[in-house]
Amino acid sequence: MHYPNVSPAVFLARPNRFVAEVLLDSVPTTVHVKNTGRCRELLIPGCRVYVQHQPSPARKTAYDLIAVEKGERLLNMDANAPNRVFNEYVRAGRFLRGWSVIRPETTHGDSRFD
Repeated sequence: MHYPNVSPAVFLARPNRFVAEVLLDSVPTTVHVKNTGRCRELLIPGCRVYVQHQPSPARKTAYDLIAVEKGERLLNMDANAPNRVFNEYVRAGRFLRGWSVIRPETTHGDSRFD
């Protein structure tokens, strides 16, 4: 899995679970947070984060917050990343061979399952 158009930034604040304020190239910038969990132990004012440029007229922000540094580790903040990585693994034929249909989510009655 690869993230194009990534830039480092400094985390400032998280006003709600969907957005964060970062300092990007010395400019305060609102970014979308791809993980709605609290993440208080990770998103500490002044920490280094990484944002992906995703411009679109349909979006409210031009960037997604995708990673944060914690000590010497870089932690992915994208809640959808595990599903995308597993999808790549399955499509490469490394999970179960011989499957003819692979769907990431299926509806059954009023429920959905992976």
